Amino acid sequence: MKLTAFLAAVLISMANTLTAQNQWVIVIHGGAGIINRSNISPEQEASYRAALDSALDIGAGLLANGGSSADAVEATIRFLEDNPLFNAGRGAVLNAEGRAELDASFMTGQDRKAGAVAGLQTTRHPISAARRVMDGSPHVMLAGPGAEEFARSQGLEQVNNQFFITESRLRLLRSQQGKEAEGNDGAPLEKKFGTVGCVALDLAGNLAAGTSTGGMSNKRFGRVGDSPVIGAGTFADNRTCAVSCTGHGEFFIRWVVAYDVAAMMEYGGLPLAEAADMVVMQKLAEAGGDGGLIALDAAGNIAMPFNSEGMYRGYRTSSGEQFIGIFREE
Repeated sequence: MKLTAFLAAVLISMANTLTAQNQWVIVIHGGAGIINRSNISPEQEASYRAALDSALDIGAGLLANGGSSADAVEATIRFLEDNPLFNAGRGAVLNAEGRAELDASFMTGQDRKAGAVAGLQTTRHPISAARRVMDGSPHVMLAGPGAEEFARSQGLEQVNNQFFITESRLRLLRSQQGKEAEGNDGAPLEKKFGTVGCVALDLAGNLAAGTSTGGMSNKRFGRVGDSPVIGAGTFADNRTCAVSCTGHGEFFIRWVVAYDVAAMMEYGGLPLAEAADMVVMQKLAEAGGDGGLIALDAAGNIAMPFNSEGMYRGYRTSSGEQFIGIFREE
């Protein structure tokens, strides 16, 4: 890096740190894809908005009382993992064998520590397992039986795989396997890239990011998408931004989407919104990848671009700003 670019990056980091003093921000997403008013009833829409609002309540409450961005991210995602509306934890989509396989990742911006888990089948809260990998092991990613054994050793709650399975996810699986084309109400089953994620900035000026998912419905046993891959589905660095992605995971891995936003900022000097838009709306879209992301920098700036028809999303700030959206026109 040239000296002038290096000095500029240092000055931006210092300015962001000073600007972030005494403010907090939390941003969440609940998946992106073919989400429009024609395939969501008013009752479903209200349920999604209420769930997003409740999730923001949890994270905002922690941050407002001086809690860390990491604690806010974990608590918020744990709530979303327990809500069957979303493709994470209870309500996760099922693999081709009819079982839930869960992935998650976690990263903190002040030290670039990270943790991830893949292929969990009995750990109730994968996001907590990912954080324990980050905080309680020398590793970044654990997968399959090894990840499950580690989660148990950390005292994390274990459940039968049936705990995660809901009737709507079974219907979706049957539909994709050619047994059923419509839901019980006669309407086409909703198609979306389900993931939940959260990024947060705390009063100390630290960023954190987390992502949790059940992956793709009818996926091959053992398939792992972008959500547990640091740099693809999740990234955090106080010098640039915190990012959580949702979309067609194979594209997000190949285009290293989460880190690419940070790289655009660090090496290209782009502001957050411009960097996020370029990655999602240009580079990813041109590659044929569908989805979106949420991102937050240390100055409290927010970006939520998506190139799909909709994305469940929302944010709260210490200055009283708040937003919940689902559809493109919002």
